[in-house]
Amino acid sequence: MIDALEPSAYNLAFKSLDKKACPLRHFQPGCIKVQFSTIALATIAHKPSHILLEEKFISLLQSCKNTNHLRQIQAQVITHGLQHSHYVVPKFIAQFAEWKNMKYARQVFDQMLDPNDVTYNVMFKGYLQNGQHKEVVSLFRKMMEFDVMPSCYTFPMVLKSCGKLSALCEGAQVHSFVFKNGFKANKFVGNTLIEMYSGAGESRLAYKVFGEMPLRNIVAWTSMINGFISCGYMEAARNLFDLAPERDVVLWNTVVSGYIEIGDMETARKLFDEMPLKDVMSWNTMLSGYASNGDLEACEKLFKEMPRRNVFSWNGLIGAYAGHALFFEVLTTFKQMLSDFEVLPNDATLVTVLSACARLGALDLGKWLHVYAQSIGYKGNIFVENALVDMYAKCGEIENAVNVFRSMVKNDLVSWNTIIGGLAVHGHASDALDFFDEMIKAGVKPDAVTFIGVLCACTHMGLVDRGLAYFHSMADYSISPQIEHYGCVVDLYARAGCLDEALNFVKTMPMKADAVVWACLLGACRIYKNVEIAELALEKLIELEPGNPANYLMLSNIYGDAGRWEIVSKLKVAMRDTRFRKTPGCSLIEVHDKIVEFYSLDERHPEAEEVYACLRSLTKLIRATSFSPEAMNPEQEVAINSSALFFAKHCIAR
Repeated sequence: MIDALEPSAYNLAFKSLDKKACPLRHFQPGCIKVQFSTIALATIAHKPSHILLEEKFISLLQSCKNTNHLRQIQAQVITHGLQHSHYVVPKFIAQFAEWKNMKYARQVFDQMLDPNDVTYNVMFKGYLQNGQHKEVVSLFRKMMEFDVMPSCYTFPMVLKSCGKLSALCEGAQVHSFVFKNGFKANKFVGNTLIEMYSGAGESRLAYKVFGEMPLRNIVAWTSMINGFISCGYMEAARNLFDLAPERDVVLWNTVVSGYIEIGDMETARKLFDEMPLKDVMSWNTMLSGYASNGDLEACEKLFKEMPRRNVFSWNGLIGAYAGHALFFEVLTTFKQMLSDFEVLPNDATLVTVLSACARLGALDLGKWLHVYAQSIGYKGNIFVENALVDMYAKCGEIENAVNVFRSMVKNDLVSWNTIIGGLAVHGHASDALDFFDEMIKAGVKPDAVTFIGVLCACTHMGLVDRGLAYFHSMADYSISPQIEHYGCVVDLYARAGCLDEALNFVKTMPMKADAVVWACLLGACRIYKNVEIAELALEKLIELEPGNPANYLMLSNIYGDAGRWEIVSKLKVAMRDTRFRKTPGCSLIEVHDKIVEFYSLDERHPEAEEVYACLRSLTKLIRATSFSPEAMNPEQEVAINSSALFFAKHCIAR
């Protein structure tokens, strides 16, 4: 030991550190460097050598950059007999936990002869951070077996894991231990007990814990009120809120959120207006409340009233528009968001906007978003990249969709489902099935959505037998076929002309066929001119959708193809009697970063008369017998260009 700053002892200590004890001697040159200042040297000279060594290892850990270096340091720790150190080992465990390597952290822990409560707590925290709640409960049992006394920091972590696992029996046992060992008065333990019992629906037990707490701070009141809300007792929550001795913004927001959850927006707004201090979270709570309850007008109004907005405020409004399928408004709001230089979009924003681009076919804007997302640091973000694959696939850019998929660092189930479905829908059925085989080889377990894409691919290729084989193989992955899968099989039979087999399959389905299934069968009847099955399909469709004129139109076309015009006229009368109008077809075109919408015989534009006049002029010029692109005279060229420019101008203005 170094008791004084003597030159001989000083030199001996650092000689041993530099040549024998120093873990750096086994590292590659330039790997990790540790330097001591003059002041530090004077300080550590008073410490025992093992303390110096421990501190040097801790210093190395703080500068460690990867797992390989960490394992090299651990090897030196073992070499110098510090693998049981209560000071060094917890730091190793915490570092492995931060890098999500709990298996190796547990190995380090198990090598200790007598881990104390601090070491156990570090393990609990690591498991909790990585969502391994079963391991927390299991390790706590081991802690009890070895008679290691827990601290007040232990119980909140164990109780939280019991709550996540809905392990109320184990949680009650921990509660009993808390009571017997004098931790009942600890506010952190009490708050976690309230959360655990409330999460399990035991509001009575939670309130008992709350009542037994000698000192109830604002966190305890908030936990208990939130517990009542989560159990569906809003009235009890409000009564307790009215009795609270103090209320912070979190408590106010909790109660407002409770009223929002039960759809009582009137009371929620009244309480919101009574709040003495509102932060941006308070405004966002009300904004998302209006959005989730379908009051888009109030959502827009509140957004304009907000004194300050963050990214969640913009996401709330953008998400509200997306939820109401108002994709034009999604893009417009996003462009307004970009003009707010204080707010930067996050991955949720980009995913929602990319989804809107996919629905509208706004490929140019989607490509711009691809570049923009990479420029602001979302390259490699799996949610954004999945949205990009979906956007490119739905816009018909299959090659780009595949390129994004292939460039991803990691493909999850959503990635595979998106690319398989995109390829199948756009006619690349063979590639879709190849991707499915690749997915299985990669060890990714398919789900119900995966098989919809696979069955769709088989439908487009007419692979009836193979499609049926995939359908029956769903049981191998513990997937129960839903109505969508049965509909795919009906479509598979129908498109291949096997209408009798399709009808028999519908009759043997374990659930009642919906309108989509019968409409699919009706559509195939027109292709293969099967009037008998078409009549049956229409009969079922009238029961399910009595006001849908498209069904009558489809059957009238089938009778028209068969030359049975007397029935066609009757169907048209029946169509008229439904008093419903068929929604007209809509076309979208992207011009100068704007989406223009066209309907057949659309007259909503304020200058519709001028637009149609231009169209009639263009039509006359094109249909003129003397007109040809190669033999245009200057007057015709000027007329066409003028009309086209006028038409484009008004289309863009829309």
